[in-house]
Amino acid sequence: MLDEILLRVEKPARYIGNEINMVIKDKNAVDINFAFCFPDVYEVGMSHLGMQILYYFLNRREDTYCQRVFAPWVDMEEMMRRHNIPLYALETGESVKNFDFVGFTLQYEMSYTNILNMLDLSGIPVFARDRGEDDPIVIGGGPCSYNPEPLADFFDVFYIGEGEVYYDEMLDMYKEHKKSGGSRAEFLEKLLSIPCMYVPKFYDAEYNEDGTLKSFAPNHPSAPKIIKKAIVKDLDKVFYPEKQLVPLIEVVHDRVTLEVFRGCIRGCRFCQAGYIYRPVREKNANTLINCSTSLVANSGHEEISLTSLSTSDYRQFKELANGLIDLYAKDKINIALPSLRIDAFSLDLMERVQEVRKSSLTFAPEAGTQRLRNVINKGLTEENILNGCALAFSGGWNRVKLYFMCGLPTETDEDLLGIVDLANKIVDKYHEIPKEDRPRPVSVVASTSCFVPKPFTPFQWSAQATVEEFLRKTKLVKTSMTKKQVKYTYHEPELSSMEAVLALGDRRVSGLIYRAWQLGAKFDGWTEHFKYGLWMQAFKDTGLSKAFYANRERSYDELLPWDHISIGVSKNFFIKEMERAKAETVTPNCRTECAMCGAKSFGTGVCYE
Repeated sequence: MLDEILLRVEKPARYIGNEINMVIKDKNAVDINFAFCFPDVYEVGMSHLGMQILYYFLNRREDTYCQRVFAPWVDMEEMMRRHNIPLYALETGESVKNFDFVGFTLQYEMSYTNILNMLDLSGIPVFARDRGEDDPIVIGGGPCSYNPEPLADFFDVFYIGEGEVYYDEMLDMYKEHKKSGGSRAEFLEKLLSIPCMYVPKFYDAEYNEDGTLKSFAPNHPSAPKIIKKAIVKDLDKVFYPEKQLVPLIEVVHDRVTLEVFRGCIRGCRFCQAGYIYRPVREKNANTLINCSTSLVANSGHEEISLTSLSTSDYRQFKELANGLIDLYAKDKINIALPSLRIDAFSLDLMERVQEVRKSSLTFAPEAGTQRLRNVINKGLTEENILNGCALAFSGGWNRVKLYFMCGLPTETDEDLLGIVDLANKIVDKYHEIPKEDRPRPVSVVASTSCFVPKPFTPFQWSAQATVEEFLRKTKLVKTSMTKKQVKYTYHEPELSSMEAVLALGDRRVSGLIYRAWQLGAKFDGWTEHFKYGLWMQAFKDTGLSKAFYANRERSYDELLPWDHISIGVSKNFFIKEMERAKAETVTPNCRTECAMCGAKSFGTGVCYE
């Protein structure tokens, strides 16, 4: 039946497994079967480095078989429901319901309805409270788990932090528990002894009449009041796979990926990743070069990507980049460079790896004026950008991409018009080059995304602009762009407004997500599938207010839904940073001066260099 169905759906290779480097084990000969679920389509999930790391990390254990599960695309889901085919893992075709653990990586808020859809397709009760002894333990991890409350009703447990630290301890504990015939409820109690584990059923939330959180407290004597994130202290010693799964079809990022470091020294006040992954911990350049040889040999990939939040800040960047180019130039293996600060070295590097066709230059000023860049603590000046463009234009580049945010705290129309002004100045900078040295016209693409306040940032107390406000702002920028060399694109605000609700939500938002899913919401992160009307109906049906979650300022003394999670960076630091933002004051980066954020408590990384 399945073979017959696969011939009738788009991209059947999404559902068959058998990729190069796929792990093959006897599922009946291991003690623990773990389903690693990515709540999006195959092409997105297979591009995710975290999945590649944890897949091989878990499978290095002889007693554990980790298999992959992706969200089936709408055509495949329709066929599966019509023919009663439950959601299955790619490695063996085993039904997800038969696994010991079903682990979801939570990368993006707009994938939440897909999680419910995948549980339902598996035959696993969507609500944790409805699961029995024969159901798997449903566990969540990844960046969105730092505010787990909107998903609290659906998950048995959340793992807060980096997976390499405590997963072995959890699996060892489960293996012993299973042998002794312990119950599901008893295992969830045992998990309370692992510092980074959050089991929602052991906590109760109470609310004030105005809807704000009144109290949040454990209801079990062993449940800690604060759950601390797990962090890898030494990236040179931690597990990193020697091979990667090689997909059978084209995916978003089809290449060898080298993780250069974790964390970020910059402290942009809107950026959640920059805070939740603190402190910065680097890998040695030699470690990375050695790692690349096995990954390239085992995969056949023709491109190597360097990944981090800000690769220009890697202290051994020159040694690494030059080492990789020297090693792979003869084999025509490309080095994919991330967005770099434009200086003489990076341009020389780009020249070496882009001999045939020069790509676009990419800058992320985020804001149109220096005032607003100071508010968000973006360490990039207009002078930096124009000087970088001048250098690049003289080297033969003629295409520039600019990324901005719309609706940032304290933003004015003047800041928005600054986007237009900067794009125009870049065009003018190109025309300073003698005419004979610019054979092609310049192209500048400026795009704006909508600002979404996120937990564990200084802007977690900020209100998001309404959909109507976003539309007015983007219209102002669009109508002010008059140079034909400048193209302007912008994100639709409705989707970003829902992202804010799910990012900042409390436990009651579980009901909203469930109702939206019941109404047909899924693949909400895909513009063509996002149905704003369904979510508006879900608000109506649940009696919740979109404005309450997304469009109001919060006071510093309000109890926040994620206050029971500790990322090491203190709440007091975020308050100070918010005040510095209001004062338009820049905070130096971590290598220039320690801002005493609290991440020093982990005893590692940039804090101790």
